[in-house]
Amino acid sequence: MKTAIIGFAGSGKTELFKALAGPGSAASGRAMVKVPEPRLEPLTEVFKPKKITKTEIEYQDMPGSGGNKSLGNKVLSEIRGCDCFLAVLDAYSGGVDPTEQLSAIEAELIVSDMAVIEKKLERLSQDKQKAKHLYDAKEEDLLKKAMDTLEQEKPLRLDKDLSSEPALKGFAFLSAKPVLYAWNISESKMGNFTLPKNQTGMSHISVSAMLEREMAELDDPEELEMFMQDLGVEESALDRVIGETYNLLNLITFLTAGEKEVRSWAIINGCTAAEAAGTIHSDIQKGFIRAEVLGWDDFLATMDMKKAKEKGVLRLEGKEYIVKDGDIITFRFNV
Repeated sequence: MKTAIIGFAGSGKTELFKALAGPGSAASGRAMVKVPEPRLEPLTEVFKPKKITKTEIEYQDMPGSGGNKSLGNKVLSEIRGCDCFLAVLDAYSGGVDPTEQLSAIEAELIVSDMAVIEKKLERLSQDKQKAKHLYDAKEEDLLKKAMDTLEQEKPLRLDKDLSSEPALKGFAFLSAKPVLYAWNISESKMGNFTLPKNQTGMSHISVSAMLEREMAELDDPEELEMFMQDLGVEESALDRVIGETYNLLNLITFLTAGEKEVRSWAIINGCTAAEAAGTIHSDIQKGFIRAEVLGWDDFLATMDMKKAKEKGVLRLEGKEYIVKDGDIITFRFNV
């Protein structure tokens, strides 16, 4: 789960990255950030594990451009391998229009995808004439449909069929990737800033990057709590940034629990039990026998695995079981 932080110079994106990365971990421009998971706490109380492990998202701070009109070809090339974008908009300085920044970013993603399609269609045309065994009519048709969408200045993420089409996955189209726009506002605008409506694969959040960085640098939890109380802030915007990134990537969480470790795992919504097992280790997926599953609400009602089994809410599921968010799973396997 790799998320690229993009934005024009002066937008505050590096400030936000430093807040996400925490003190002393931002020099490389990459940071593994733990996803908040409150469900680990009651599991920890029950199992008293030696280790607690949270799911992580990798954030990468991409270099800003020299102006407010282009991200630059180098950045566009490097972010193609990322799963999601966190785009930071300057909504605090007053010197630029953040709406225009958003439009410029979207336009660059679209134009970049159009260039990729044009090159591929040229090759397909040549194959059709000179190397028919390499010609793929289905791929050509899909690419033309994608081009039609882009020519209407619409990102591919708005077309679910095209953005999820397996035959197009290898192109890693930029406009097909989900994006979270972080409107970097001044402290004075907090709680009084109107965001655009979310669209398919696109969410918006307001954040004061400087304030979040200052909060991230406070090591004392009590000092941080007092600081947040003085500001009238109940939740760090970073938790919302991480949560929205998680949602945009269409991820859910399943949990494993025992005396050795309590852990959260991220999987794509709709994954089977066998696929979830593979998230832990490929050998568990290969040797999958069954999954012992306890739903989160059933766990809260019993707070005891033995009682859950006695009540019949601890279920045995097969490979094709669709994992639900919050499921506590023990995999039985034989290698």
